[in-house]
Amino acid sequence: MNVLVLGGDGYLGWPTALRLSARGHEVGIVDNLVRRQYDEEMGVDSLVPIRDLETRVRAWRQLSGLRVRTYIGDLADADFVERTLADAAPAAVVHFAEQRSAPYSMIDRAHAVYTQVNNVVGTLNLLYAIAEVDPDIHLVKLGTMGEYGTPNIDIEEGFIEITHRGRSDVLPFPKQPGSFYHLSKVHDSHNIAFSCRNWGLRSTDLNQGVVYGQETEETALHSDLATRYDYDAVFGTVLNRFIVQAVVGHPLTVYGKGGQTRGMLDIRDTLACIELALLNPPAAGEYRVFNQFTESFSVGDLAERVADLVPGAEIEHLDDPRVEQESHYYRAAHTKLLDLGLAPHLLSDGLMASLLALVDRHRDRVDPSAIRPTVDWRRTHSHLGATAGRP
Repeated sequence: MNVLVLGGDGYLGWPTALRLSARGHEVGIVDNLVRRQYDEEMGVDSLVPIRDLETRVRAWRQLSGLRVRTYIGDLADADFVERTLADAAPAAVVHFAEQRSAPYSMIDRAHAVYTQVNNVVGTLNLLYAIAEVDPDIHLVKLGTMGEYGTPNIDIEEGFIEITHRGRSDVLPFPKQPGSFYHLSKVHDSHNIAFSCRNWGLRSTDLNQGVVYGQETEETALHSDLATRYDYDAVFGTVLNRFIVQAVVGHPLTVYGKGGQTRGMLDIRDTLACIELALLNPPAAGEYRVFNQFTESFSVGDLAERVADLVPGAEIEHLDDPRVEQESHYYRAAHTKLLDLGLAPHLLSDGLMASLLALVDRHRDRVDPSAIRPTVDWRRTHSHLGATAGRP
């Protein structure tokens, strides 16, 4: 099918675009390249060198013989969004094009406002453009398991049946987001669900867990196709950060008690989930939610698993910079993608060993000053916020 990948220059968007292209789909990439500007603002680069988008697309065409179209622009520009949808005429849109870091959204007021405006307004512009250009377009939107928080009950997939005073209904699962970034995702979910009810749009909201890994079948073909690997305390996800810390001899930084438990998945499974959603679209007017993760781990358990593979690795418990429960109940349903045929890659010592080898090859690019947390959820202006540039 004809698919438009928004945020197609990013950590997940780029390998998703390549996977869909390799599977025979016609692919277009939309990006404003702002993720690269965040690197300049934070003063830290991807551990694995990445090429500019033009070089990436040219390399893919040379290696595969397949063409990926590019549209450079911002979802904040409603006219650009509508023109792009009209020109590309996609059957589906995969939406990664949002500021994705919770710590970044908590630096200060400017970063919180930027995150919410960028994410919520961009998605609203997209919803209006779909409704006006072609309401039959299937929107596959990357959400987050962080929308739910950590309730003391089982987390269902998007909805829960409630009986109250003798009456029952199926309602959206209660949301307890933990940052202004996660709040933006909640606002997106409500806006998308409303648009499906109101305009007959069709959408799949993928509430994704924490992603680890860096290589996919397509990105491994050539260094020019590599996707990024973030290890800093602002954009790096937990296992990717621990792997870097272990390789360079830095203590593994566990926040608080380490009992924080999250759903997680291999980057290769992100690509599989996206394609499964595309190949099994919802009906017109349907808003559906899939919880997109394969396993659950506590932060402490992950640190122990990494430390066991690296002789001499130490674990350091830091005061938790986030406002969160450090030990809690966590059990979330995630059956819908499995029912569609997802065959997950589960976390193994072999995979972690391959990540350790990857990081070791690029260890000279590690900036030790980027490892420790600098954003404090309890302060309206963090230390980083006082020194970083405005978004």
